[in-house]
Amino acid sequence: MNPEGAIIVQSNLEILVEVHNPHYIEARDAIAPFTELVKSPEHLHTYRISHLSLWNAASTGLTAEDVLARLESQSKYPIPETVVTEVQDYMGRYGMLKLVKNDKGLCLESTDVALFKEITKLPNVADCLIEFEGEDKAYVDPNKRGILKMSLTLNGFPVEDIAGYVAGDPLEVDFRKETLAGKKLTLRSYQKEASEIFYASGSEKGGSGVIVLPCGSGKTVIGMATMVLMKTRTLILTPNISAARQWIREILDKTTLTADQVKEYSGDVKEIGPVTVATYQILTQRKRLKKTDEEMEEAEENKSDINKPLVNFPLFSEHKWGLMIYDEVHLLPAPVFRFSAEMQATRRLGLTATLVREDGKETEVFSLIGPKKFDLPWKVLESQGWIATADCSEIRVTMNPELKMKYALAQNRDKINIASTNEQKDDVVEKLIAQYNEPEDRILIIGQYIEQLTKLSEKLNIPLITGKTPNKERDKLYLAFRRGELRNLMVSKVGNFAIDLPDASILIQISGTFGSRQEEAQRLGRVLRPKEDGRPAHFFSLVTKDSKEQEFAMNRQLFLTEQGYAYKIMHYSGEDIVAARV
Repeated sequence: MNPEGAIIVQSNLEILVEVHNPHYIEARDAIAPFTELVKSPEHLHTYRISHLSLWNAASTGLTAEDVLARLESQSKYPIPETVVTEVQDYMGRYGMLKLVKNDKGLCLESTDVALFKEITKLPNVADCLIEFEGEDKAYVDPNKRGILKMSLTLNGFPVEDIAGYVAGDPLEVDFRKETLAGKKLTLRSYQKEASEIFYASGSEKGGSGVIVLPCGSGKTVIGMATMVLMKTRTLILTPNISAARQWIREILDKTTLTADQVKEYSGDVKEIGPVTVATYQILTQRKRLKKTDEEMEEAEENKSDINKPLVNFPLFSEHKWGLMIYDEVHLLPAPVFRFSAEMQATRRLGLTATLVREDGKETEVFSLIGPKKFDLPWKVLESQGWIATADCSEIRVTMNPELKMKYALAQNRDKINIASTNEQKDDVVEKLIAQYNEPEDRILIIGQYIEQLTKLSEKLNIPLITGKTPNKERDKLYLAFRRGELRNLMVSKVGNFAIDLPDASILIQISGTFGSRQEEAQRLGRVLRPKEDGRPAHFFSLVTKDSKEQEFAMNRQLFLTEQGYAYKIMHYSGEDIVAARV
């Protein structure tokens, strides 16, 4: 207990953090590895300890004693006994069940006989077991390794999988000493550490897990560093074709691999090589039809397609991959989870800026890809100069009387659409473009609604990229933006992730996906790559005042608030953008 502490630990596993306490930052950083932010009003932030957050913490080496010591040192009042019990119980469960391999095959074993008897009676678990040996050991159907792990985790008993992995086809690969442009190539210390923690010297202790780092911090380099350590045939899965081609460019630029060794498998090109970069969409494709990103998303959501065969699964499972890399792992669609359940004998590396999923499927990522192996607070990387300093502002835009009446009379389901597409936002975008008009400024405008973006694109004469934009045209526009030939660019939600726009310094978000925390984090990440001249990045989120959109904005900002970013509130009522009164 610390009378000067900034936190109050409650018996329901929630933690109140006093924002204005002198020890706020110290307390926030201490509890961040084993909690998640729930809400962040002005004076008291609420964090929550969950079973999954405790298991992820345990997988990185934190113990129950470490967690309780951090709570004790920062808490204003004694820790409730129920919290102590929950932390000890749930963190103690990690490692009680292990998947190992012996001469007879894949084996589930436990250090607790009573626990073992309990879990083997669970229906989904019993179906995975072939034969019992003694009271604390059972052999597992190797094809159900992933299903078993997920079933046990969902029932509150995470499995430590140390059964090892199959060896993939060998592949000689190293980093170049210099990039193709002649720049000296040196791994940052955290990139080297993250790849080595995942690899774990090739032992069964490594080989599956997730690296969590912000956009712009070089997660792609960590993926390549893992490839260099493992030297094996590698399958890389990405959210879209632009991301896939970015990976290919980076691999050819920074490693000794050649173009005939690194292949793209997408709707446009279908080639398989020692390193193959594919899209999630092509992996989940159920018909041999060429589709845009948006059509792929619609097909994935169409439940009538759910039982049709997945055309490309066999193609990928036939090859002897030694490593699979999941870029933007938090975006995994359901069929890829099923694919991953079948590929448990292959080493799996997930890369993401945030493990937050609005559908609550973080547990599936934990079970099938692996636990969190490494992360660093965004502000730590910012302080070290590895990502740009960023200022975040929420600009609240009023509705004109006509729109206000339309909003008031609308059904609840229509209110967010009306608020998000408030035409007064167009004026704010124009003013921000006029304000940031230096030659080195690069402005990225991003939104959710295609009609809204199309009108604004035509009005301001700014090129627009959507899911229907041909890939050649996208690549051409991205390249022009990177080179500085194009100062302003507009993108739909296809720009949320994995696009390489290192010179974007200002992002204007005119609409988003309801209360999506991961989308907010991804969008800020678009401008976090450090600028050569050291300029800060600016992130402007435009929301309609006194509307459902403003309510959703509070939830969207949670993850970034947890990382230490504060939003400056500003107002626009038809004339100037002004700071809110303090």
